[in-house]
Amino acid sequence: MELLQLVIGGLANGCIYGLVALGFVMIYKASEGVNFAQGDMMMLGAFIALGLGNSDQMGLPFGLAMILAMVLMFGIGWGVERVVVRQIFGQPQFALVILTIALGFVFRFVAGSIWGYTPLVLETPFAGQNLRGGGIVISLADLVTIGVTFVLTVALWAFFAFTRIGLAAQAASQNQMAAYIVGVPVMRINSLIWGLSGAVATVAGVLYATRGAIDPNIGLLGIKAFAAAVIGGLGSLPGALIGGLIIGVVEPIAGRYAPGELAKMSPYIIMLLVLITRPGGLFSQIQMKKV
Repeated sequence: MELLQLVIGGLANGCIYGLVALGFVMIYKASEGVNFAQGDMMMLGAFIALGLGNSDQMGLPFGLAMILAMVLMFGIGWGVERVVVRQIFGQPQFALVILTIALGFVFRFVAGSIWGYTPLVLETPFAGQNLRGGGIVISLADLVTIGVTFVLTVALWAFFAFTRIGLAAQAASQNQMAAYIVGVPVMRINSLIWGLSGAVATVAGVLYATRGAIDPNIGLLGIKAFAAAVIGGLGSLPGALIGGLIIGVVEPIAGRYAPGELAKMSPYIIMLLVLITRPGGLFSQIQMKKV
């Protein structure tokens, strides 16, 4: 029963990692770049939802606060691409890495300046509600996290697989110049994907906040989410979720049964093993490029 309880809690944690990893994958699928500020976008989205929804702040209903936070973070993601990222278009990918790491520091500073660095709790309609059966206790927040994550993953997979914008984004990631020549609006698509990644990060942040207190440093969770994206394969949306679930389940089990600090190291040990055995990830999508 103890092991099963750890697995259930781990699945919920893994869903959070997977949602943040989805942001990494979306931007990679659109531009073959990596946004290392994705975890901090998750943090900022959670704080915006808290500012809109908590009774001691704006006091909006939970659902409305979450939707407005997603809209605002879509705008922030879109604006970051238009105002900042677009300025280094055509530069080596290393430039984007450094830029997004710096953006992460900016987001943490902004959140700390507005909401402070003391952990805060997001008020939710299902806080403290648990389901019990067979000696196992499952929080309603965990069930909501798991359900929302799977629905959102399927929706994003369908978006990239079947919509014209999703297919155009994948074409742009293969060769941005060639896609531009044949009429694909590469710049607008990049802005859209960055905005969408901000909205998805907000969902991840709100779900994380339903399970505990938040502070500006929770954005560092993005490091584990990046490990999840690498494990699943940076080009695969389902792979990002599965990578997150693997880390989420292994972490609490290692913390309970393994010696020392192995629990904290386990995500990166798994990532190293995957990179050694399958450099492209478990669900790598290696494609030929025409030049």
